[in-house]
Amino acid sequence: MSQVFSEETHRNLLARIPQCTGREISDWLRAVEDGPALFRFEEKASWLRHEHNLSYGHAKAIVHEYDLRRAARRLL
Repeated sequence: MSQVFSEETHRNLLARIPQCTGREISDWLRAVEDGPALFRFEEKASWLRHEHNLSYGHAKAIVHEYDLRRAARRLL
């Protein structure tokens, strides 16, 4: 997992996603979880872009957030 944006840019992108897409972040994280079993970051972002017509920045922010939360769950 790599930092794709600064922390501030990442948070700003996440804050705009519900307004831009009409779906909450939790919905998008669930879509990644329930989506195809892709391993690489770019594959997941590309899938979101093409399957759900998301912008490149929003797709990357969603996948990055998904990876952050998944990593945090493993630490518990």
